[in-house]
Amino acid sequence: MLAKINRNYVPAYWDDFFNDSFFRNVNPYTCNSTSPAVNVAEEDKAFRIEVAVPGLTREDIRIDLENDVLTIASEEKKSKEEKNHRSVRREFNYSTFKRSFQLPETIDLDNIKAKHESGILTIELPKKDEVVQKAPKQIEIK
Repeated sequence: MLAKINRNYVPAYWDDFFNDSFFRNVNPYTCNSTSPAVNVAEEDKAFRIEVAVPGLTREDIRIDLENDVLTIASEEKKSKEEKNHRSVRREFNYSTFKRSFQLPETIDLDNIKAKHESGILTIELPKKDEVVQKAPKQIEIK
């Protein structure tokens, strides 16, 4: 059971300390690991996966295919240092994500294509030719 903090015993100056901009975006219970937003759509001839990856370049992203599992991953490390005449402030950030998709047997694994544009990674997963449904047609009787 979690203990409830009694505000009468916590000095008010701690509120000012933890509301400082340095602590504003810090969550002590998690590292900066996120799972990006993903759209998956099925079209007539292919599936399309769109992954929101703002701020990442194509070099930051890795796409692997193993045993019909498509894995999209990224690992990014940033550091920032501010100096003035009396002190040095260093901050670093590490973020990572990994998303995996079990591909159906109907995917043509040899012709998967990916592109990165304007913060969106788009992966095109073409269906095998024998799976693509052809438009119905009427057979002429002779």
